[in-house]
Amino acid sequence: MVARGAMARFWSLESLQMVAADGGTESSALVDDNGSEEDYSFEELCQAAPRYLQPGGEQLAINELISDGTIVYAEALWDHVTMDDQELGFKAGDVIRVLEASNKDWWWGRNEDKEAWFPASFVRLRVNQEEVPENCSNIQDEEQDSDISKHRQKIAENRDQMRTNVIQEIMKTERVYIKHLKDICEGYIRQCRKHTGMFTTAQLSTIFGNIEDIYKFQRKFLKDLEKQYNKEEPHLSEIGSCFLQHQEGFAIYSEYCNNHPSACIELSKLMKQGKYRHFFEACRLLQQMIDIAIDGFLLTPVQKICKYPLQLAELLKYTTQEHSDYSNIKAAYEAMKNVACLINERKRRLESIDKIARWQVSIVDWEGPDVLARSSELIHSGELTKISKQGKSQQRTFFLFDHQLVFCKKDLLRRDILYYKDRIDMDETEVVDTEDGRDKDFNINVKNAFKIINRTTEEIHLFCAKKQEDKKRWMEACESERRRVREDKEMGMEISENQKKQAMQNARKSRQGKIKGVSYNGCPVPPPHQTLHPLHQRHITVPTSVPQQQVFALAEPKRKPSLFWHTFNKLTPFKK
Repeated sequence: MVARGAMARFWSLESLQMVAADGGTESSALVDDNGSEEDYSFEELCQAAPRYLQPGGEQLAINELISDGTIVYAEALWDHVTMDDQELGFKAGDVIRVLEASNKDWWWGRNEDKEAWFPASFVRLRVNQEEVPENCSNIQDEEQDSDISKHRQKIAENRDQMRTNVIQEIMKTERVYIKHLKDICEGYIRQCRKHTGMFTTAQLSTIFGNIEDIYKFQRKFLKDLEKQYNKEEPHLSEIGSCFLQHQEGFAIYSEYCNNHPSACIELSKLMKQGKYRHFFEACRLLQQMIDIAIDGFLLTPVQKICKYPLQLAELLKYTTQEHSDYSNIKAAYEAMKNVACLINERKRRLESIDKIARWQVSIVDWEGPDVLARSSELIHSGELTKISKQGKSQQRTFFLFDHQLVFCKKDLLRRDILYYKDRIDMDETEVVDTEDGRDKDFNINVKNAFKIINRTTEEIHLFCAKKQEDKKRWMEACESERRRVREDKEMGMEISENQKKQAMQNARKSRQGKIKGVSYNGCPVPPPHQTLHPLHQRHITVPTSVPQQQVFALAEPKRKPSLFWHTFNKLTPFKK
C-alpha cells in the first residue's frame, strides 16, 4: 500500500508538471457574458453547502445522523426492479427509511414491504425529514380559541421553515453545480485542448458533449435565480418564474444525456492507458477539484436534470395556495417534469433503436431501407394468418413499428430463423374491424379478422388471428401506433440520422464478430467486472451478489426486460 501511494504521488507530480507547463496554473476565474467574474469562490461554496460539494455528497453525513438516533428518510429517484431477496424494490417517488449508510454505494433501508439493501444512487435525502401537520384535528374541542390560534401560527411558522429549507437546498445545490461545471470546462476541457497529440477534436466532442453550452446556460439561470432569492426571508422567494422563463433552454440536456453512453465508452477506452489516467488526475489536482473521477463529474448533468422535478415537487408541497409564487411553482414543476420525461423518452428510444438494429441484421434476405429509416420503436409483434386475394393463407410473424408493419416467414426446420417478406406503410392506411363470417372483399369465410386498407391505392390486406383476444390486442396496438406517431410529432421526438447510422453499424459489427455469451431473459449479461455506476467504482462490497440482469446507464437503470422483448428476441435467427 505504501509503495502504491508513493508511485501515485510520483506520477501525479510528473503529470502536474506536464499540465502546469502548458498554463495549467493560470487564473481559474471565468468571465461571464457581461464581462464580470463569477460571484462565488471555491471557499464560499464550501461554506455554503459542504454536504453537496461531492456529486452524491449528501451520503457523507447520513450515517452519522442515523447513529445519533435521527430518523432519516430518502425519496426514490427511479424505479428499482430486482429479483434478489437481498435487495429492496421500490418505485420512483417512494419514501424509504434509511437504517444503515456506512457503505457509500449500498444502503440498508425499510419500506412498507421489507428491509433490504438498495443502491444509494437511486435515492435522494428528503430536505425536510419532519412533515407538517395538515390540520389541527389533534386539538381538543374544549381548547380555547387563543390556543388554537397559537397552534395554527406554529404550523404556519413550521411550514415557512420547511419552505425555507427547500429554497435553500435549491440555491445551494445550484451554486455547487455551477462549480462542478466550471471545473469540468476549465479543469478538463481547457487542458485537453492544449494536448492535441493526446486528444482529437472528435474524441473531446464525444467525451464532453455539449457541456460547455450547459455551463453557459446554467450561469444565466443561476443569475436570474439569485435575483429572485430573498436572503432575509427565503420562504418568500419567488423562483418559479425563473424555471418558466428558461424551460426551453433546458432542452439542451437532451443532447448531453443521449451522448453520455458514448462518452462513457470513449472515456473507458482512454482510461485503459496509464498516461490518460495520470493526465486526468493531474487536471483534477491542479483545478483543486474534489476527489471524484472524471466520469463522476460527467454524470452530474444527467443527475441534475432528473432532480429538478423532485425539488420543485417538494417546494410545491410547502407552498400554500395563497403564496404569490404558488401558480408559478406549480407550472414550473409540470414544465420540468415534461423536460425530464422527454429526455428519458429519448434515452429509451436510443436503447430501442439499438435493439431494433440488432434485430434487423439477424433477419435473412432483408430488402429495402433499414427499419430505422422511419421507425424507432417496436410496438407489438406476433403471428397472424395473411390471406391473399386468391384465398391463399400464409402464416407469418409480424412486427409493428411506428410508421410500418414488417412481416417475416419462419424457417420450416429452424423455427428460430426468420426470412424477410414485406412491409406495409402504416401512415397511408387505416385499420378496419371485420365481422366473423363471409367477407365480401375476399369472398371467403373469416374468423377473428381485421383489415388494413391503403387509403391511396385502396389495396386491402386481410389478417386473421388465432383467438379473439389476439385480434383485440392487434387492433389496440394499431391504435397505439397512430397515437405514438402523433405524440412524437407534438413532442418533437426525433432520432438523428447519425445515431441511426451508428446503431446499424454497431449491430453489423456485433453480428460479424459475435461472441457466444450467457443471456438472461433475452438480454446480454454484463461482464463480471462491470460496476454498478460510473460514480461508484471504488468500493462495491455489499450486497455480496449483484443481480447480473441489472445494467446501470446514465443516472437511471434500464428496466427489467419484459416478456414481450423476451419473445421478440427469441424470434431472431441464431447462427453458430
